[in-house]
Amino acid sequence: MARIIHLETSTTLCSVALANDGELVALREVNDGYKHAENIGKFIQECLDEGGITAQDLDAVAVGSGPGSYTGLRIGVSTAKGLAFSIEKPLIAIPTLRTMALDSRLREFDGVLVPMIDARRLEVFCAVYNNEGLEIEPARAEILDEHSYAELLAQEKVAFFGDGAAKFKDIVKHENASFFEDVWPSTVQMIQPALEKFKHKLFEDVAYFEPFYLKDFVATTPKNKLAQ
Repeated sequence: MARIIHLETSTTLCSVALANDGELVALREVNDGYKHAENIGKFIQECLDEGGITAQDLDAVAVGSGPGSYTGLRIGVSTAKGLAFSIEKPLIAIPTLRTMALDSRLREFDGVLVPMIDARRLEVFCAVYNNEGLEIEPARAEILDEHSYAELLAQEKVAFFGDGAAKFKDIVKHENASFFEDVWPSTVQMIQPALEKFKHKLFEDVAYFEPFYLKDFVATTPKNKLAQ
């Protein structure tokens, strides 16, 4: 039996799922901006209550490892590490872009998949996967323009999705480009890859694990302070 709690906070979506041997038991998620700090603890407890277990009954904790929002990642990973440490259970990390590429709606797409996470202005965090969620090109930060993915689009059909894909839709016009809306890194899509890592004991060091930020954090000054 593998009872795993899954946490994902890399984007505006805050998602928590409890699964038992790869089967979804409970799910709580909301997409209302970066309110992860006030939701994640409540969602964890609600999932445990619905599953009729306590945190001590868990066999592992899985977390979305990024890239994504710096603050969101910090909240999710610190929560996952704290929980795993307190119950002395292993920590599993699942790349956020891969989680998006495993969305069931994309399985039948005849081409390659490009998840995109908004990274401000015309920049996105992105990667390339096949329709089985296997990585073809690793995650990177890219500033989008009319030449982005031109070579790939010339060769085959490409599905773009995620909250970063909307701004690319306004830039690229190509017959091989398809855009899917409302594809988010839900913890539902983390369940199977987390179970595989659990079976093969592919765990992270709870003390030293850090999220995959991809870029250094850049602080900004609120506009109201600039006006003072």
